[in-house]
Amino acid sequence: MSDHARPLNARGTTAAERIGAYMAKHHLVPDTVVCSTAQRTRDTWARVAQQLTDPPAAAFERRLYDASAEKILAAVKDAPEESHSVMVVGHNPGLHYLATLLIAAGDVEQRERLREKLPTGGLVVIDFAVDAWDGVHPQGGRLDRFVSPRSLEDDTA
Repeated sequence: MSDHARPLNARGTTAAERIGAYMAKHHLVPDTVVCSTAQRTRDTWARVAQQLTDPPAAAFERRLYDASAEKILAAVKDAPEESHSVMVVGHNPGLHYLATLLIAAGDVEQRERLREKLPTGGLVVIDFAVDAWDGVHPQGGRLDRFVSPRSLEDDTA
């Protein structure tokens, strides 16, 4: 089986459901979702979406598979102008590098944890003070939150 066709494993399924429940609880429902065409990212989005009351349809993009930070950023910049929030479901190391590249402010402890590692299934929320997605640029964002499936295992908040 090719890497692209590899399905989400049991641990990934649990992680996606946990992150989806967190997103629902904290009203973090994106307007737009761009997702890699890899089977495991499709599976991840499906599990997250099941936890949301009114999830958007995802746009599945081959260019996100094993993409560099620059290619992922290009996908974000192509998001519809009317979208207030965009979620990317993709792969490391590109997502990890992009997240650290975009963030210039936010909770120092969370930023340091993110700099060390973006675990599989991790959720990074970055705020940008831009009028359109094509205005997103390196060091232009503020880390709103960073959670991992493991950090949510005992979360009751």
